[in-house]
Amino acid sequence: MAVTTSQSYEKAASQVLKGSSDIRRRHFRFSSLLAYIVLVIAALVTIFPLAWMFVSSLKPGSEIATTPLGLDLHTLSFHNYTALLAAVPMWVGFQNTFIVLVLQGGATMLFCPLAGFAFAKFQFRGKKFLFAFVLSTMMVPAIAMILPLLLEMGALNWVDTYQGLVAPGLVNAFAIFWTRQQIADVPDELLEAARVDGCTPFGMYWRIVLPLMRPALAALAIMTFLGIYNDFVWPVIITGSDSMQTLQVMLSNLATQINNSSPGTTGHDAWGMIMAASTVATFPVMVLFIALQRQFISGMLAGSVKG
Repeated sequence: MAVTTSQSYEKAASQVLKGSSDIRRRHFRFSSLLAYIVLVIAALVTIFPLAWMFVSSLKPGSEIATTPLGLDLHTLSFHNYTALLAAVPMWVGFQNTFIVLVLQGGATMLFCPLAGFAFAKFQFRGKKFLFAFVLSTMMVPAIAMILPLLLEMGALNWVDTYQGLVAPGLVNAFAIFWTRQQIADVPDELLEAARVDGCTPFGMYWRIVLPLMRPALAALAIMTFLGIYNDFVWPVIITGSDSMQTLQVMLSNLATQINNSSPGTTGHDAWGMIMAASTVATFPVMVLFIALQRQFISGMLAGSVKG
């Protein structure tokens, strides 16, 4: 009789636990479903402006004005792109932006990790003061530096030149801080072992540090690229001629350039060409992020989990 009662208790307890497990499982499924719904809605909200821009670039200007959210497959064409390339020398903006990217971005990716390595792994007089000074420059509003930089570029006769475009951004305080924080997580034992084996400081940086911080460098490269590619304030101030305009400056003056090169162009037609130019300008950024998104996410999360 006691055995039967014990078995009934065990069976009841098993049913209770099973019911509790089913409730937790259903709650988990509901939470996951709700999270996926929220993420899908957020993705649609994010993608919709880009999709609308691309579709509008294929529509006639009059259709953009009358039915901005409409879609007629029979009227879609690449006329806005051909008209844009005929009216505006977009390649000049891409060329100038590419030159600034190579020079300024290359200097940032070359010198800033070296400075971060020095601040993270070497002891020298004034180290804390210098690093605090670097960090303090990040607190100065960029707008407050424009007039002193412009006067300096004028004294050097670098206004409306590639030197003036590139020089103020050759060294980035955030990049130094970012790489210093990432390199600080590299075990000192690895560097000490390399030093015992006769490795030079630059050899330790090149052979040990760089391979360990590739994701962080990939994230820094993407952020540097976006910062330079989207920069508008300094290029519009330092450049004066059309031949020195970067892509973002050219986009801001696009309507004026279209009207000057094609006097008969209506406002509606200009909208289609502006959408085409915006699509062309967005394409490199999207390709870069899609190609390096895994490295970017890994780099942003590097150091967030401590073992």
